[in-house]
Amino acid sequence: MSTGGGERISGGGGERIGGGGVKTPADFLKSIRGRPVVVKLNSGVDYRGILACLDGYMNIAMEQTEEYVNGQLKNKYGDAFIRGNNVLYISTSKRTLADSS
Repeated sequence: MSTGGGERISGGGGERIGGGGVKTPADFLKSIRGRPVVVKLNSGVDYRGILACLDGYMNIAMEQTEEYVNGQLKNKYGDAFIRGNNVLYISTSKRTLADSS
């Protein structure tokens, strides 16, 4: 059955990395700790900042966090904690926080 395109990671698939290993979602999440990320919530609100840590429930701690509603900056927070059941996705940010000003 087709999934309509896109990359499938589950079922033994995954991106090959140097050394012949498979890069899993957990590996990806470990690799982006300390880097700029975008966290999109189920409500549509985006949080952009530095990923400080996260756990197995996708609870997230961020630093230098900015809140965007409909693409518009609404608030800036020093630290933010997001409960995992609200998270739609986490993405690496292609630009730094300094570039967004």
